[in-house]
Amino acid sequence: MPRIMGLDVGDKTIGVAISDLFGWTAQGLETINRIGIKKDLQRLEQIIKEHDINKIVSGLPRNMNGTIGPQGEKVLEFNERLKKRFKDIELIEWDERLTTVAAEKSLIAADVSRKKRKKVIDKMAAVYILQGYLDSVSK
Repeated sequence: MPRIMGLDVGDKTIGVAISDLFGWTAQGLETINRIGIKKDLQRLEQIIKEHDINKIVSGLPRNMNGTIGPQGEKVLEFNERLKKRFKDIELIEWDERLTTVAAEKSLIAADVSRKKRKKVIDKMAAVYILQGYLDSVSK
């Protein structure tokens, strides 16, 4: 069964999450250390093939007033590259306001050390992005 992939795209890393087979829950998969757009897309292509991905939900950072700032512009550019590379895969841009904050709070509540939080925060943010989308479509 096809799955959905969630992305938290940053300047240095890309957090990746995938849905379960039923599309109910999001699980963190990995954090990709960004090397360059070609390598980033190659790694995403491997994940897409390995997990039979048919839809990508990319977190779009917005300012609190809903406008798109400099980081949002970078993500939009990245998403254009995704669309060109993966023409057969639907790409959804999902408002990701405060997902990193929520991920950080949950990791702190779980008593995860600062050093370990830094390693998993982007993957956790991708989980929040994807789970928000999954919850919105299951209603």
